[in-house]
Amino acid sequence: MLNSSQMVHNLFIVSLSLSLLPFQSFSQQKPGLQILTQQFIYDSASFPSCHASTIAETREGLVAAWFGGTHEKHDDVEIWVSRKQKGKWTIPVSAANGIKDASKRYPCWNPVLFQYPGGPLMLFYKVGPDPIEWWGELKTSMDHGKTWSKAVRLPDGMLGPVKNKPILLSDGRLICPSSTESKDGRWQVHLEITKDTGKTWISSGPLHDGLGYHLIQPSLLLYPEKQQLLCRSQENRIVSLWSNDGALNWSKPDTTNLFNPNSGTDAVTLHNGWQLVVYNPTERTKNNWGGPRSPLQVAVSKDGVKWNNLLVLENTPGEYSYPAVIQAKDGVVHITYTWNRKKIKWVSVKLGKDDFVQ
Repeated sequence: MLNSSQMVHNLFIVSLSLSLLPFQSFSQQKPGLQILTQQFIYDSASFPSCHASTIAETREGLVAAWFGGTHEKHDDVEIWVSRKQKGKWTIPVSAANGIKDASKRYPCWNPVLFQYPGGPLMLFYKVGPDPIEWWGELKTSMDHGKTWSKAVRLPDGMLGPVKNKPILLSDGRLICPSSTESKDGRWQVHLEITKDTGKTWISSGPLHDGLGYHLIQPSLLLYPEKQQLLCRSQENRIVSLWSNDGALNWSKPDTTNLFNPNSGTDAVTLHNGWQLVVYNPTERTKNNWGGPRSPLQVAVSKDGVKWNNLLVLENTPGEYSYPAVIQAKDGVVHITYTWNRKKIKWVSVKLGKDDFVQ
């Protein structure tokens, strides 16, 4: 652990190295790590508030999405999409909304993008008044996010991936990590599976009872002979579940050494087999629903048990939350996240060998 003077020194050195970039918000950078870009996806938009971004890589470049409107839960909240073209992000366009008829509309929530190999770019999202009553919808794009199909409502009881990206297994199953929040206060994670790009679905059912641990918004990680779910919780830590039979059966939940203030996280299995997580390393404020959503930082692990902090993305007062992370085919790690509910920030990072020391 660095002391305060070392932290200040490191932040100063990193800030100098990033002087040509528009922001200086990184610290604890390791020697092998290269920060390639950090910028807002848009400078201005027709909506004042945004949250819950997602990112995917297509053959024509990166695509990002998020929900935006007057504020979370307002019925004018829609799903907005931007594409990375010729080095720049396109102007955000609305890809989905909750309009049902001339007199009724609902807010949209938590988009999740997934590029199906050899198939469509899938856009999952939720529609409804709140996370207890929302339902899942799906749109697809065959032109890398330029245009979208009509919305299809998922079967009753199916939400699709609730926040974080699906994983396509070698047996053809697209595993969507999902969760529910019920009126009785239970938060429970489950998996939704499709083998035909969302035409038919099966559900694992709840993976725990929702009493000892209150868990939502899992990320799915892969190891050579096992799988792991990392979950947001109300228990002040990111909570983990394990499977050793291809994500069919799961262990009881257990806490990791990663803090969690009841805020969304995301994680990805890297090409070299290591795991990377983006999260807020804080705890809930006493007697409050949540806790500080700053700092926002990155950690890596070889075994999913011992996690080492790699990089602090944001460490000033504010809300820096709900990250999404992928690793592109060229090895670059791309992260998007909510920046004070006003903008979506994008960071790309190249990792070096020195970053993978357990």
